[in-house]
Amino acid sequence: MSTLGEKIKDTRKEAGLTQEELANKLMVSRQAVTKWETETGLPDIENLKLIAQLLSVSVDYLLNDGETVEKSIIKEAIDLSKYGKQRKKGIKDHIVREKFPKGTIHTLVGLQKSTKGEKRMDLLLLLLTDTPSGILDLINSLKNLDKEFYLVSQENKQFFVKVTDEFIESRQMVQKVLNQKKETFEIGEFQFINCGPIAPE
Repeated sequence: MSTLGEKIKDTRKEAGLTQEELANKLMVSRQAVTKWETETGLPDIENLKLIAQLLSVSVDYLLNDGETVEKSIIKEAIDLSKYGKQRKKGIKDHIVREKFPKGTIHTLVGLQKSTKGEKRMDLLLLLLTDTPSGILDLINSLKNLDKEFYLVSQENKQFFVKVTDEFIESRQMVQKVLNQKKETFEIGEFQFINCGPIAPE
């Protein structure tokens, strides 16, 4: 299980940067980077965000101590119009198959979790009006109608994939998130449910 300092050091090396080069990009001293990597000091939130961006990892990956998180994110533009007049879901399935031709692709349902403030508002609406409980969860789910979510297993790795009308985003997972005993997992503000593999073309 890697610490924050080890992760900064490892991802810096993977990016081919020296401590000096990373320090210059962050506009901090080399000594600051040394302190972060040896854990005699911690980066502030703004520097942590910049480190994640520069080293192509998520803040969750740097901070997490062993939970399921993503390691790297690749975002690529797509053009749905070149696939003709099929259903969008079918086109998005096809795009994922093109990207991971040898992978086992599972469709996911993503449920956006309500924040504490939204849960309080939901309770208040229930108490003061005739609004049914869970209305804010429904509103949150409507925000994501243009997105399709997938989990791909390929070459002993798992990738979390999101496809919108404009791009495909792939994240290599640090740990496997699904197995025969586990059919749900969480990333950020979402809970994902495995709906099973999509049929090969």
